[in-house]
Amino acid sequence: MRKILLATAATACLVLTACNPGGGGSGNKPSASQPGGGQPSATTPTPARTPGNGSATPGSDPGAGQASLALGVPSRTVGTKLVGILEITPTTVVYTREGDGTTSRFGTFVVITTKDASLTANAADEEPAGANGTKGGWRWIAANGQSVAEGNGTAYKVLVTGYSGVGKIEPGTYQMRSEVFDLTPEQAKGGGTLVYTDATKSENRWTIPPTDSGPQVADVKKRLAS
Repeated sequence: MRKILLATAATACLVLTACNPGGGGSGNKPSASQPGGGQPSATTPTPARTPGNGSATPGSDPGAGQASLALGVPSRTVGTKLVGILEITPTTVVYTREGDGTTSRFGTFVVITTKDASLTANAADEEPAGANGTKGGWRWIAANGQSVAEGNGTAYKVLVTGYSGVGKIEPGTYQMRSEVFDLTPEQAKGGGTLVYTDATKSENRWTIPPTDSGPQVADVKKRLAS
């Protein structure tokens, strides 16, 4: 189904400059290396009681063996409610014990920034997470296969100013966003796999390095410390 939706949107995509590499940013919009400010989400995720936020147990990743992209490589996906096409690019990862005045409950925050671009004539947004993070949205898959939903532990308290875009993304524009996970040392060790599940329940996967990586590392660290 997702392939059909992406193919259907291709014709409309051709008339937008946003379909070119770079996701349609312009001189008066934030770039991947110099993000603009954004407003925090109006909704606050419920604090998790366990490191896995009620998600899959070790070794139960249903997508194990599926090919993953490298950090910095974009992937196109269907918007929430099957509206529009998004191009999502994870750009930077930072590992830290503290951020935005909050200390990690389980030992390590993993902060991953993304550039989300709308490629069609319809405004698009990411698929939100469902119960226990299993319907859609973002997950971290540890090296041992354990799945951890975004915003678990005390991660939901961390706001990365400038990487906090929310809401529908208008055609030909993009937002800089961030996903934060609260991990145990074992879950963070050796890096992991970032997974985004869209409205068709299809997964997009990226391999995340085990150390701070990407063009915005210094900027993200500065914003987390402020």
